[in-house]
Amino acid sequence: MAGLYYEQFKIDMEFKHSLTRTVTEMDNIMFCAMTHNPQPLHLDEEFGKKTEYGKRIVNSLFTLGLVIGVSVGETTLGTTLGNLGMTDVRFVKPVFHGDTIRAMTRVKEMRESKSRPNAGLVTFEHFGFNQRDEEVAYCVRTGLMMKQPS
Repeated sequence: MAGLYYEQFKIDMEFKHSLTRTVTEMDNIMFCAMTHNPQPLHLDEEFGKKTEYGKRIVNSLFTLGLVIGVSVGETTLGTTLGNLGMTDVRFVKPVFHGDTIRAMTRVKEMRESKSRPNAGLVTFEHFGFNQRDEEVAYCVRTGLMMKQPS
């Protein structure tokens, strides 16, 4: 499904994304390597065993990227001009290797662009859940969205 244009969104519109993803150890290691994050909580199993979690946890920014990423196909694919910001980011529970993540998106706010007549701003709330239906991530994201061509 292609993304929606500004006019096709409505406040309180919800998307329960069908795309899910099981997070692997390699996802976590590669993400940490690509972002130069040497945090032992993500990379060192022996260190992780000594924490309150008893094992390594997945890098939270990978989790956030995954939750937002699975929303793209149904919301902004090919119709966004870019992200304007992300706020209110929270990680309610840790994600572990082997967890399967699903996402839900809600349209929180909308307004016409003051500087671009061909665009509008859509503020999304993104929620991420694990296989036990526990919330693992949340954020508010504002996207600059194309209006439908005339």
